[in-house]
Amino acid sequence: MSTLEAFKDAIGRHTPSDGTFSTALAGVRLIRCSAPTLPMPVIYEPTICFVAQGRKRAVLGDTVLHYDPASFLVATVGLPVTGTVIEATLPQPYLSVQLDLDRPELGELALRHGRASASAEVTQGLRLGEMSDPLLTAVTRLIQLLDTPEDVEALGPLAIRELLYRLLTGPMGPTILAITQADSRQSQIARAIVWIREHYRQPFRIDDVADIAGMSRSTFHDHFKAVTAMSPLAFRNQLRMQEARRLMVSDGLDAARAGFSVGYESPSQFSRDYSRLFGRAPAQDARRLRVSGLG
Repeated sequence: MSTLEAFKDAIGRHTPSDGTFSTALAGVRLIRCSAPTLPMPVIYEPTICFVAQGRKRAVLGDTVLHYDPASFLVATVGLPVTGTVIEATLPQPYLSVQLDLDRPELGELALRHGRASASAEVTQGLRLGEMSDPLLTAVTRLIQLLDTPEDVEALGPLAIRELLYRLLTGPMGPTILAITQADSRQSQIARAIVWIREHYRQPFRIDDVADIAGMSRSTFHDHFKAVTAMSPLAFRNQLRMQEARRLMVSDGLDAARAGFSVGYESPSQFSRDYSRLFGRAPAQDARRLRVSGLG
């Protein structure tokens, strides 16, 4: 059996149905999907996604990324991304693993064993890496640990550490390492992103957020767009729209109340912005999602 086949089998044994499954391994989730999905906006926290079978599309601003078993997706900051499973069938479902990026663990590992310097270049916070044999072997070994629960506590941290080591010493190492450096441009933008995510309902001035990042207004704007593929205000808008959508679909709020809850004073402006982002009027989109069972 090839390593990829072993990887698919390991995920399949622990995903009895479609959905996202937490595991006994800290920060590790398994995903199974037996059919293509509608585009769904979600927040990608700093994470790595490895695909064992199928294919997925991730859209960040104007950037479109496709990933499959030959590649892996890295999100180095918390970003509003629209994800769509585009290849999946009942006999061959989409199977993937998500691993949270633990900054302290990455930083300590880099100090002890790092071979690369953190990238000084500001790079987009959502990127693809090429899957290697050592990386595939490491992630397969990690998921196979779920077959022996009695070993997870002792060997799980070691297996995760091996996987992080392979990432840090591979071509994506400098990019991943940059998020562990408090004074890197990537980390400065990450601080601003965290602040916006906590205050997106409120009006704010770009100068205030630039101060949080420790940059001039123009430098901040350029670097923020390089990392997120959108302006700070467009980023805030995406956060507002995603939360409004959740409130309408899951909590049953009407469009006016949902818009007001996320910071809009004008229902008509909310409706225009929502339709521009999701392609449908708020009420129509919410009904469609409820009917499809995605709410």
